[in-house]
Amino acid sequence: MHARPNAVLPESADWWRDAVFYQIYVRSFADGNGDGVGDLAGIRSRLPYLADLGVDALWMTPFYPSPMADHGYDVADPRDVEPVFGDLDEFDALLADAHGLGLRVTIDLVPNHSSHDHEWFRAALAAAPGSPERARYLFRAGRGPDGSEPPNNWPSVFGGPAWTRVPDGQWYLHIFAPEQPDLNFADPEVVADLEKTMRFWLDRGVDGFRIDVAHGMAKPDGLPDMVPMEDTGLLDDHGPGDLRFDQDGVHVVHRRIRAVLDQYPGTMAVGEVWVSDDDRLAQYLREDELQLAFNFKLLTADWTADALRQAVSHSLATVAGTPAPACWVLSNHDRPRHVTRYGGGELGLRRARAAALLQLALPGAAYLYNGDELGMPDVDLPDEALQDPMWERSGHAERGRDACRIPLPWSGTEPAYGFSSRPDTWLPMPEGWGGLTAEAQAADPSSIQSLYRSALALRRSSAAFGGEELEWLPAPEGCLAFRRPSGLVCLVNLSGTAVPLPEGRVLLASSAVGGGTLPDDTAVWLQA
Repeated sequence: MHARPNAVLPESADWWRDAVFYQIYVRSFADGNGDGVGDLAGIRSRLPYLADLGVDALWMTPFYPSPMADHGYDVADPRDVEPVFGDLDEFDALLADAHGLGLRVTIDLVPNHSSHDHEWFRAALAAAPGSPERARYLFRAGRGPDGSEPPNNWPSVFGGPAWTRVPDGQWYLHIFAPEQPDLNFADPEVVADLEKTMRFWLDRGVDGFRIDVAHGMAKPDGLPDMVPMEDTGLLDDHGPGDLRFDQDGVHVVHRRIRAVLDQYPGTMAVGEVWVSDDDRLAQYLREDELQLAFNFKLLTADWTADALRQAVSHSLATVAGTPAPACWVLSNHDRPRHVTRYGGGELGLRRARAAALLQLALPGAAYLYNGDELGMPDVDLPDEALQDPMWERSGHAERGRDACRIPLPWSGTEPAYGFSSRPDTWLPMPEGWGGLTAEAQAADPSSIQSLYRSALALRRSSAAFGGEELEWLPAPEGCLAFRRPSGLVCLVNLSGTAVPLPEGRVLLASSAVGGGTLPDDTAVWLQA
């Protein structure tokens, strides 16, 4: 067992079961050195804001050395800090400050692939076919008489084939960009290196990991062809014919990950598992595997009572036979923001306010994406500003994920709104966001930020939120209502018209309630 350097935090081995995590997309949260790119110093300067907001923990996207072909998810060295973002001393200071404010810190682990700039991959290219250096990756001979065809028909998530040929004629597998060669988890050295990376950060005091592509890692023997499918540029589960993901061998890797975590009491891992089958997803949550897995049902649900109720029911059914609680997500750095998904403008914002109360009323853990609390929308960027590899790889057919990665507006009335000391940021910020800034919203008791602050304070302090069960209640047509065991009732009205407000003391509502009715696109918390 390891003593961990975060004695300032209250000891609770399973703090994550009902924690609210705040996802920080490092490039877009706050810029501390004025180069237009978010960094560790910027995050550190804004930690008091996060503590005041009322979240329990942070998840930081990758800040490791990287050529940035996929904005840090192509890791050249998983045990250091990319100079654009700072250095290890800055990370240690951020961690100490966060713990001092009662915030736990989790970081991204990217096991499925490395950067093509990783020393291992450079060594593999320099070595011969069949060498131990190549065995750490998935190098194969091509098909066809001269080996000029890829070894199988797998597509890359980012478009095009999942194979790139090297000068000596072999091909290497990359489920993502060519700059992200997949690692071979059948090689003991690869597994040992992942464990070494985990210990490096756990010994520094991190509280856990978010595991990128946690349904990847394992590949079927012989890498056979799969059912041909158009790739959507997304990690969605494409079903049992998709041999790139959710192979049974992945669970061996997760048991190794869990064995390391168990040596550091109070640490955890959440998996990015895009698997739509509830039973398959539940397998990742066995008692010797992940503590949490994102359930993306809520994120992908339409704004209708039936779709949302189904998403909640499926998510709870997934964890019912496991030791894990549910884990709720409305937005992240890979998906359109929910303000935009729900219709954009005033309508999208009104629905996003209601969705916030729905998400935070549900039993289990919740993940907020930076800017959710500001009601940030997606931003239509000009073609020349786009940076996501999907844009180029798809031949400009897919615009990629940049629209949901715009830097956060903190203060002021002009770009960069306090995000940076320079107006031209890594992705451009639009005009007209003065009212959206954290500073403007903090002064407005009716803002979505104020709603989040009130909701998080209630969730933390009210006894009504106890228990991990949920009971559906009768509700008017087009509405959904449930009760938590300790008395919280949540009613969401998506019916298109006002409905009667049930009996009970109103704790919080997403828009004004009066005259005994709940308006359309509004959620309310009641003490039964």
